[in-house]
Amino acid sequence: MAGPLDELVQRILRRVDHFKAEHGLEEAEVSVELVDGSLYRLKTISAEPGFGFVSMCPHCEEGDPEEIIVPLGAIRELRIAAPSHEQALGFAGSTAEG
Repeated sequence: MAGPLDELVQRILRRVDHFKAEHGLEEAEVSVELVDGSLYRLKTISAEPGFGFVSMCPHCEEGDPEEIIVPLGAIRELRIAAPSHEQALGFAGSTAEG
């Protein structure tokens, strides 16, 4: 895994911003597929806790928050798309520590 995780997350956030600008969108939908086949629509992504792991908060039911911490090697795909029409849930990058 070359490069620091903070830089990777910042580059992902720039790609999301570029995608929104390129397609004239106010929001984008970001999803991640893990190697085990699980798929999450993300609200945020963070370089914490580091050491080869990233934290992601998927969109979840009201009052039922969730955060997943996975090693980079567990990520198969990150997908950026226009928000689906049935549920417009956006994505916000997270660089906050702690």
